[in-house]
Amino acid sequence: MRDVIQRIIAAEAEARQRVQAANSEAERILSEARKRAQELVAAARQTARLDAEKMLATTLQTAAAEKKERLAHAAAEIETQVRVDEATARQAVEAVTRCVCGFQQTTRGTTR
Repeated sequence: MRDVIQRIIAAEAEARQRVQAANSEAERILSEARKRAQELVAAARQTARLDAEKMLATTLQTAAAEKKERLAHAAAEIETQVRVDEATARQAVEAVTRCVCGFQQTTRGTTR
């Protein structure tokens, strides 16, 4: 009987050691899995950041080209639609000159 009890005690001790070893192995596997998951997340974030930066750069270039094209089109349209005769152009130049230089014209050709 004593022999049986010692075998049971030894079997229980061995079972505890196996459970502890299995728990240690499970913790090691979980730790490695967590570490790998963090590495994958970091790599995915970096890839997403680089992709976003590339898309932003492309979008900014497209927007700049579109702006330039629109400005050129608007300038061409203004040039074709706006016609200024020589008298109106001269009056505009005189008005701008007076504004810039601070002169007031009391009579035609005389400045103060």
